Amino acid sequence: MKTIQFREAVQQAMSEEMRKDDTIYLMGEEVAEYNGAYKASKGMLDEFGPERIIDTPISELGFSGIGVGSAMNGNRPIIEFMTFNFSLVGIDQIINNAAKMRQMSGGQFNIPIVFRGPTGSAGQLGATHSQAFESWYANCPGLKVIVPSNPYDAKGLLKSAIRDNDPVIFMESEQMYGDKGEVPEEEYVIEIGKADIKREGTDVTIVSFGKIIKEAYKAAEELEKEDISCEIIDLRTIRPMDHETILESVKKTNRLVILEESWPFGNISTEITYQVQEKAFDYLDAPIIKINTADTPAPYSPVLLKEWLPDSDDVIKAVKKVLYK
Repeated sequence: MKTIQFREAVQQAMSEEMRKDDTIYLMGEEVAEYNGAYKASKGMLDEFGPERIIDTPISELGFSGIGVGSAMNGNRPIIEFMTFNFSLVGIDQIINNAAKMRQMSGGQFNIPIVFRGPTGSAGQLGATHSQAFESWYANCPGLKVIVPSNPYDAKGLLKSAIRDNDPVIFMESEQMYGDKGEVPEEEYVIEIGKADIKREGTDVTIVSFGKIIKEAYKAAEELEKEDISCEIIDLRTIRPMDHETILESVKKTNRLVILEESWPFGNISTEITYQVQEKAFDYLDAPIIKINTADTPAPYSPVLLKEWLPDSDDVIKAVKKVLYK
């Protein structure tokens, strides 16, 4: 095992796959000459050249469409958005072409494409640069959605995403690129669609994903001091979702708290809540609690932003509430 940064895990996954398959290329703003806006493609231009590491103008609709078209013609593009906020400019290509082309062509065209980049808030970046669109993309049939929370998962899942024959939305975080974690030096992949139990527990199940899961870890450490045992599940893949791991955990703990950095209406937490009440209602000893951001655009003020975002204190309160403490 070797300790590397999240950005290095992303770079390694792309580079390792590109060495094996010359139909894979990376395209996006500042991915080449600048080594990536977050240095997640550092050194790749030198290794693979400008035909496979391609800088683009600020034109998400254009280069998303180029990616989809080239995937239809036998390539395996990786399209990087500087932030998924900017993917809204290219969402027509993602939703109306990438996600639907396989069905609309009667299976004649696979679209092996990865759209990747940062999601969610990253500090004081304002309302238009602090949005989480996981539930938007997961709502669309034909797309797979992955949101890793650490370097190990990021590398293994990105390699699987690049090899997948269908379009994959791979969402990272600006605030995680410097995070460090142990990653095997040998080849490995992680299956898409499998959640991971990051912490075993008996009293309550906490489900989360992405960078916000760190607040669940903090809460679990504090609650352990009060003899409250939390089981933490990292979804890793939003679609397809690993319902079975969640259900088995809830059947053991009988309580569920869901932590998600998103607006509260119609999000991933809502879907999990429905699935659990439908398939494990008789195992619940308390109502499910979901913890989300405030139902407003993200504020710029640091004081308001702190109130807007969920944190470990919110998790602790929710856990105690489902335990009637």
